[in-house]
Amino acid sequence: MKNFDVVVLGAGSAGELIATSLSRAGRSVALIEKLRVGGECAYVSCMPSKAMLRSAQIRALAKKTVSLGATSTPLVLDDEIKAFHEAVARRDRIVEFRDDSGASAAAIKDGVRLYRGEGVITGLHSISINQAELTWIDLVIATGSIPTIPKIEGLETINAWTSDQALSAADRPSSVLIIGGGPVGCELAQLFARFGAQATLVQFSPQLVGSEHSEIALRLSQILQEDGVVVLLDTEVTKVELMPDGKTSAHLSNGSNLLVERVIIASGRRPNTSDCGFDVLGIEVDDKGAVQVDQHCRVVGHNNIWAAGDVTGVAPFTHTANYQGRIVISNLMGNKQIANYNAIPRTIFTDPPVASVGKSADAENKEGFITSKIELSEVSRLATDGGSGGLLILTADPLRGVLVGASAIGPRADEWMAEATLAIRAEIQLSLLCDVVHAFPTFGEAFERPFRDLAQQINPASH
Repeated sequence: MKNFDVVVLGAGSAGELIATSLSRAGRSVALIEKLRVGGECAYVSCMPSKAMLRSAQIRALAKKTVSLGATSTPLVLDDEIKAFHEAVARRDRIVEFRDDSGASAAAIKDGVRLYRGEGVITGLHSISINQAELTWIDLVIATGSIPTIPKIEGLETINAWTSDQALSAADRPSSVLIIGGGPVGCELAQLFARFGAQATLVQFSPQLVGSEHSEIALRLSQILQEDGVVVLLDTEVTKVELMPDGKTSAHLSNGSNLLVERVIIASGRRPNTSDCGFDVLGIEVDDKGAVQVDQHCRVVGHNNIWAAGDVTGVAPFTHTANYQGRIVISNLMGNKQIANYNAIPRTIFTDPPVASVGKSADAENKEGFITSKIELSEVSRLATDGGSGGLLILTADPLRGVLVGASAIGPRADEWMAEATLAIRAEIQLSLLCDVVHAFPTFGEAFERPFRDLAQQINPASH
């Protein structure tokens, strides 16, 4: 039996950060991981998708050289399949060919004891891994999430991809049916469409990315359709069948059938809490399968058990996992740091991207907040860059006089929306935000008029 100060179950971004930081601080740490050190994001999710989307964006931009004044005649682009293979080669270099040897070696160098395999909790302070028994003073649960597979008749008979598989594959299908209109589904739809595949995106609800503002979601749907994506809302896949030629026949709830080369499941992810032995510790999960944590990221009802990342069900993003990881580290080092989730940014890395933070999904209609919006066509930078437009919507609490939400779709919104993240997190008064000067011409200027409009709605006499 080996004894450790801290055992970290799961080596995703949160688990890796916690283990290496505590080890460097002098704690004895065991890190248990059955797949890769660094988690899904670095190898089969965030990084490969952004690499491929960048390649697709450049290819789309190359088709606009005449309208942007870069060439006098259109560029002749090569075959889309050959281009896709080049994008894949670049993707695989960026993600180090899905090889975590560098990350695992760095963790070991930092003093972490790395165990490969599935850890199963066996007692109040013990866990079994590869026939070894480890004990801990503190346990950190960072087991991440796994894809949600919808119940569709015949799904087990076809070779459907999850998003992870789609972002690891070497070849481009000629046609894809993407099930799920969330951020991942939208990104994959645009990616494959821009490389010449026939892409159909099916979403069961009335809008894409249901947690986002309805006007932003509508703009995103229009952009995808301009790229050639067939967007089917209020539609479900009821049955799939494998055809003799290897293609899949998909039966839809609207009565139509689709014949596609590949079905991609992008219907979300759920916390990975099965088969870990949590019941031994009396750890309960909520109705979505998430481990419940308090404001210190301590598992509710357990003094020496902590959790971070997707397994908590709180804003399932890598940056949230890293934030919670820092909270756990601080508290294990004797501080009493509290997590604040009021300003966790959300981004969909389409072209142009969608960026949101704070209150979402038409909060003004539900909580008495006020809003102001501006078309990005009113911002001078859009004309110089040759963008196709965009929209910024700001939401404020009139009682406190602060910004509580922001949503945008437009060029580089994922970068300039950081201003809204800071404003919401710091609870900066709108009267002060109105006094911020933005460089001309930048997209950041888009904030100025809505800031003043919101301030005037709150206190008309002062403006």
